[in-house]
Amino acid sequence: MSTTEVRSDGAGAELSATKLDLKLEVVAIPVSNVDRSKEFYARLGWRLDVDFQPGNGFRVVQFTPPGSACSIAFGDGVTPAEPGSAHHLELVVSDIVVAREELAARGANPTEVFHGSPFSPAGRISGPDPERASYKSYALFEDPDGNSWTVQEVTTRLPGRIDSGVTSFGSVSDLARAMQRASVAHGAHEARNGGQHDENWPNWYAAYMVAEQSGTDLPE
Repeated sequence: MSTTEVRSDGAGAELSATKLDLKLEVVAIPVSNVDRSKEFYARLGWRLDVDFQPGNGFRVVQFTPPGSACSIAFGDGVTPAEPGSAHHLELVVSDIVVAREELAARGANPTEVFHGSPFSPAGRISGPDPERASYKSYALFEDPDGNSWTVQEVTTRLPGRIDSGVTSFGSVSDLARAMQRASVAHGAHEARNGGQHDENWPNWYAAYMVAEQSGTDLPE
C-alpha cells in the first residue's frame, strides 16, 4: 500500500498521514431525465453497472467508461446539485484524434480537437498539440443536461503520477498504441547507433513502455 507523507513546516519532519489506499470509485453527476441520460451513456459504449430502483422515489444508475477505475452515478435522489452543473469531468485517452472520431460516431457531438487551454475558449488553438506532447491536446463534449466532459491525450505521465512498480493498460488499443510509440522511438534509437538491428529490442520496448507510463526517464 502507498503511504502519504506530510511535511511539517515548523519542524521539517515527515509524518505518515495514512497507510490506507484512497481510491476514487464513483462520481455523482446531476441529471434531469434518468432514462435519457442512461441512453446517452450507453450509446457511448460505457458499461452499465447497475440500475437500482428500490422505490420511494430513489433510483441510481451507474456507468463505467472503458478502461476506467472510476464510475459515474446519476438518478433520482442521488445528488442535490443542479442538473448540468458538473463541469470539466476528465477522461484520459492515448490518441485524441481517434477518441474524438469515436465520440462523434456515437453521437456525443464533441468539439474539434484543440490544444491550449481546456478552460478558456479564448486560449484554444485548433488541432492537436504540434508535438503531440502529453496533457496538451483536448476535445470537449456534453451530456444532454450540459454536464461537460474534457477528453485529454496522455501518453507519457508526469513523474510520480503512476506507481513505477506497476505497469498496466486499460485496453488492447492502449497497449497497441504504446507499442507503436515504442517502435518509433526504437527506430530512432537504432538510427543513432549506426542503423544496426538491435537484437535486444523486446527489452528496450519493455523499458520504454514502463518509463513512459511511470513518467521516468525514457531510454535512448
